[in-house]
Amino acid sequence: MDLTGIFTIGGKPGLQKLVAQSSNGVIVESLVDGKRFNAYSSYKISSLEDITIYGEVDDIPLKEVFAAIGKANNFGKLEVPAKSELKSSLSTYVPADSERVYESDIKKLFSWYNLLIDSKILTVESSEEKEADKIP
Repeated sequence: MDLTGIFTIGGKPGLQKLVAQSSNGVIVESLVDGKRFNAYSSYKISSLEDITIYGEVDDIPLKEVFAAIGKANNFGKLEVPAKSELKSSLSTYVPADSERVYESDIKKLFSWYNLLIDSKILTVESSEEKEADKIP
């Protein structure tokens, strides 16, 4: 699963997909509504490939979290848990540090998972590619 072309932009809802580069930023397409816009270099842009969550031992890359959630749910959409159940729901998939991972971030993680499933970016095949990369 390659998440390098998928971004989160501060102040913008959902996730965006890289479409092209422009002279003063990048052109992205929203995975929520499909609208394209220029994301200027002054925006706070983060690639999902670079994001990790705090684990009990080490930080866990977001793509590993998405793969674990996907495998447990047969890569189908899931209901975002209620606020009181967010931390326990995440702990069923990965050993996250419940002290340092905020509920708002967990809620965002589950909504991003659903966006990636809807956009067919996160699939069984993309998860298997990741596993094949690990095997020497």
